[in-house]
Amino acid sequence: MIFHQSEFDVRCEWGLQGAAQFAATSDVVIIVDVLSFTSCVEMAAAQGATVFPYRGDDAAGFAASVQAELAAKWGEGRYSLSPHSLVNLPANLRLVLPSPNGSTLSLSTAETPTLAGCLRNARAVATAAQRYGRRITVIPAGERWREDWSLRPAYEDWLGAGAILSHLGGHFSPEARAARAAFLDAKDDLPALLAQCGSAKEHIERGFPQNVEIVAALDASDCVPVLVEGAYSLS
Repeated sequence: MIFHQSEFDVRCEWGLQGAAQFAATSDVVIIVDVLSFTSCVEMAAAQGATVFPYRGDDAAGFAASVQAELAAKWGEGRYSLSPHSLVNLPANLRLVLPSPNGSTLSLSTAETPTLAGCLRNARAVATAAQRYGRRITVIPAGERWREDWSLRPAYEDWLGAGAILSHLGGHFSPEARAARAAFLDAKDDLPALLAQCGSAKEHIERGFPQNVEIVAALDASDCVPVLVEGAYSLS
């Protein structure tokens, strides 16, 4: 338990191991994958969609099994993990979002209540999390290095975690304090700083600069997606 921050009410840890190992000692876990999984979940759920995180090789087969549309990664199809593709959705959409980061983390928290957090819903998700109890864990997802698939801590997720933490009270771990401090340092220049980080530059270079603007909309939404029986929807 030495690495689990279990003596603190509010904790923060990176990636899959953080989510999997901290869940058992948490009243609620908040997954943060700003570019783009949890931002996409928030946008879709806010319009009444049901969003299925998926990890595995047969996303198309899974989507068919739950009678849902399958999102692509970079906008190749009708829907994708590019937030701009989810601005206007049909009523009652069922959508599968395969993601090696956000989806994988979402499905690793076992029975612990799990919320999808981002910059867009930071205040709302922090408020909702406190209803589950005082032991709150915020998990910045991070990205993956292409060369060896190891964790790449991602600035945008650190800021997203910090934004949520800035609305929480309680006994903070040092890691949670550091994420909160990073957000407070960036808050007054958030869109510009976000646009300069590696993940944002990837979206811009691929021709989707609007994604960065969309995910940087701090506290634009009151939507709190909750994971229930393998799918996110409004609480």
